[in-house]
Amino acid sequence: MSDILQTAGLVIALAAPSPATQDSLSVDLAIEVVRPVYNALTAASPADVRVHLESGTTKDWQNCGSTNACDDREATIARWSARIAKVPDFRFKIRDVVTMGNRVVVRSEAQGTPVGEFLGVAQSGHAFRIMTIDVHEVQDGRVARTYHVEDWARAARQLRDQD
Repeated sequence: MSDILQTAGLVIALAAPSPATQDSLSVDLAIEVVRPVYNALTAASPADVRVHLESGTTKDWQNCGSTNACDDREATIARWSARIAKVPDFRFKIRDVVTMGNRVVVRSEAQGTPVGEFLGVAQSGHAFRIMTIDVHEVQDGRVARTYHVEDWARAARQLRDQD
C-alpha cells in the first residue's frame, strides 16, 4: 500500500505546475501535443516509432521510468522498436487527461498479446491489460520530458494467468 501512496504522491508532485508556468493547455491541445508519443508506442515499424517521436518530442526529450532513470530519445526509439516484434498488437487507450500549466497527465490503458517471451514469461497466448500514468512536460508545443508508471508485474501475472 505504501508503494501506491508513494506513486500517487510522485504523480501529484510531478503534475503540480512550476511557479513560472502560465495558463494550462486545453485538454484538446494537450491530447494533440502528446498524441505522437502514443502513436510511437503503438507503431507498426521501427521507422514509424522514429517518425512519431521526432515529430512530437524535443531533441533532448527524456523518457523517465523512475525519478533518477531516464532514457534519451534514441534509447527510447531502440527499446520501443524492439518491443514491436514481441507485442505487435500493443495499443493504448487514453482514458483521462488533466492539464496543469505546461504538464499533461494521461491515465491510459495498455494492452497486448505477446507472440514470444515477454517480461520473462514464456508465450502463453494470454493478453495483458494494465493501467498507465504518464506526466508529460510540454515545451514549445512538444513533449520535453515524460515520467511514466506502469504495472508490469500485473501484466506478467496476467500472462501467467494468475491475475
